[in-house]
Amino acid sequence: MKLFYLLTALASASAFAPQAVNVRQPTDLSMDRRTAAAQIGIAASVVAGLPSVVLADGASSTTTIQRAKGIYGSRIAALKAAIKEGDFQAVAAEKSAFVLYNSGAYPGTKNKEKKANAIEGTNKIFAAIRAKDKSALKKAYDEYLALCEITGLPDELSKGGFSQGQGYSNDYDYRARTKAGAIYQR
Repeated sequence: MKLFYLLTALASASAFAPQAVNVRQPTDLSMDRRTAAAQIGIAASVVAGLPSVVLADGASSTTTIQRAKGIYGSRIAALKAAIKEGDFQAVAAEKSAFVLYNSGAYPGTKNKEKKANAIEGTNKIFAAIRAKDKSALKKAYDEYLALCEITGLPDELSKGGFSQGQGYSNDYDYRARTKAGAIYQR
């Protein structure tokens, strides 16, 4: 047993002893200019191609679709009074809501036809604005709401003072600071 301890101590001491031998690794410089230039060119093309790999077309999850429909759909639904009055400037001021709704609610290739129809509906709305035609604007807007199934956010705050449930759970929810974002309090 004592011998085992002695051998263990010697083995661990020899593991931490400095190495006296200095071995130099030979370098391999047997590469010609053509091979070196080819390797540098390959490395440069890989580095130049990396940004295209990193570029993304955006997230297209259910949450981002709901967020686009909630935020921009409610802005579009809120234009109902302006459409009824024939306020062309109010509708034109919300052009970005239409554009962002079309791109956010219908992402990817699976929704290509729906997105094309929504863009066509948006174009009809803005053609009516350019023509200053109130009846065409109302018709195009109603068609757009029906096509895209836009209803706006529910008004949780006006249900007799009682909320039907938790409207949102954190500040990153799209319903936060809206009429649908009631928080339950005891």
